[in-house]
Amino acid sequence: MKNATLPSLRVEKKFRDQLEDLLQPGESVSSFMERAVRESVSRRAEDAAFYARGIAAGEKAKKTGRYRTLDQVMATLRKVTDAAQKKAKR
Repeated sequence: MKNATLPSLRVEKKFRDQLEDLLQPGESVSSFMERAVRESVSRRAEDAAFYARGIAAGEKAKKTGRYRTLDQVMATLRKVTDAAQKKAKR
């Protein structure tokens, strides 16, 4: 159940027409906008969590004095990407 509204958004008529031309059958401008906002909020939350993990890792490294070399990081990234590519080929 919806219990709040977002501010209305003023755009040029040409842009609104372009949006309406791209809507899928049964999709409204409002539902499109809601989905776009939800996706953006989710992406920003993921970004914030990513940055927080990076900052925490940096602070942990400073406290422990344990750092990884560039070669170690790159080797780990290669393993991750190789595994993802193998999985995608299946």
